[in-house]
Parts: sequence; structure tokens; C-alpha cells
Amino acid sequence: MSLRIFFAAAFGLAVSAPALAQEIHILDPYARAASPAATTGAAFMLIDNIGDADDRLVGAASPVAQMVQIHTHREEDGVMKMLHLTEGLPIGAGDSVILERGGHHLMFMGLTESFEQGKEIPLTLIFEKSGEITLDIPVDLARKAKGHGH
Repeated sequence: MSLRIFFAAAFGLAVSAPALAQEIHILDPYARAASPAATTGAAFMLIDNIGDADDRLVGAASPVAQMVQIHTHREEDGVMKMLHLTEGLPIGAGDSVILERGGHHLMFMGLTESFEQGKEIPLTLIFEKSGEITLDIPVDLARKAKGHGH
């Protein structure tokens, strides 16, 4: 009897795990690099948690960079500094988080391909509860506006 309960619980977890990812929506993503020869780039987007549970963006990966980190800008002693968010980025239940220039963003380091206008960059976002979400984000070098439309 206990083996049956174990398998039923395991099946329930396996079936519910993909549904969690549907609770996180990625809106208006785009990537930029400073120049075609740049070794770093950044990605911006709106992350919308429509679920009833808090979540956290804990990492990201892309085949076009050696490393992708979650960064933010903070003023320290009158100087703006870019900081790696080693604990990830919390996204409360029913909340949205904006990744934008001058704020939270994804930093691509050690680019293995250039970010060319119109190209799409593969990106995997890793969430604490929702797991992985993979998407292709467009490169838009001309985009300078801060913030995102809904």
C-alpha cells in the first residue's frame, strides 16, 4: 500500500511541475550589446508571476555566453555600481519584476557570438520553484527606452 502512495505522489509532482512554469510569464524581452566586438551583453524583460506562490529567479544560461548572471545597479558612496545578485531575484506571488537598463538585468559575460540587430539569442531562465523556462529573445541595439510596456 505505501508503494502505491509513493508512486501516486511522485506522479502528482511530475504532473504539477510543468504547470508551475506556466505561472511565470516573460513579456517584452530583448538583448543588447555595446558593439559588435563587445565581450558582454545584457537582456531586459518583464517577469510576471501570476501564481499564488512566491518564486525566485536564481540563474540563467545561454550558449552565446560563457556565463549569465543576474545583476542590479546600486549607489554606493555616490557611485553607481553593478552588483551580482548571488541570492537571485525574488518575484512575489501576483507581482512583476522589471529587468531594465539602470536596474535589474541579465548580464551575458564572455560572449561567444556577437549580438547583431534582428538576431535571436537563446536564453534559459532558472527559477527556484518554476524550474527552467527557455526562450529566444530578439537583439534590439537601437532600443534605449527604460521600462517595459504591458
